Amino acid sequence: MKNHEGMRIGVLTLSDKGSRGERLDVSGPLVREMLTEIGVVSHYAVIADDQEGIVAQLKQWSDVERLDLIVTTGGTGLTPRDVTPQATLRVLDYQIPGMAEVMRRVSMEKTPHAMLSRAVAGVRQQTLIVNLPGSPKAARENLEVLLPALPHALAKLAGDPADCAEPTDKTS
Repeated sequence: MKNHEGMRIGVLTLSDKGSRGERLDVSGPLVREMLTEIGVVSHYAVIADDQEGIVAQLKQWSDVERLDLIVTTGGTGLTPRDVTPQATLRVLDYQIPGMAEVMRRVSMEKTPHAMLSRAVAGVRQQTLIVNLPGSPKAARENLEVLLPALPHALAKLAGDPADCAEPTDKTS
């Protein structure tokens, strides 16, 4: 995958302990490193599992900073503080369910706990927002499955008018 010049990416870790400095964020830096394949990670933050704070950060990065891609890590499970999907759904214009579906499908091959993931993916204006789990192993596995499709998705969001596939019959 080539690096897309000018592609701006944000990585947002959601962790109460991480935001207070009580836990080192491992998933965020891992995700940052993986995303350098497709662009420049220009924004990175660790904030608390607070729905209003997450909504505000996603809006800031999509509406004001105009990032092409925001990847969150953490807060996609079932605990009362896992509010990343709810916050993300509040800001999305529309969902891209296939991304979340493929992440869960691939994760299910490794653990039945993957069915508990509530991660979502979708678009706000021209920003793609994807939720990843907080576990470094799960974040890596989920992002690996998305990476091949991300450059195409981001190009389409940016207005690429090219057809998605070449016609098989050149005589038509």
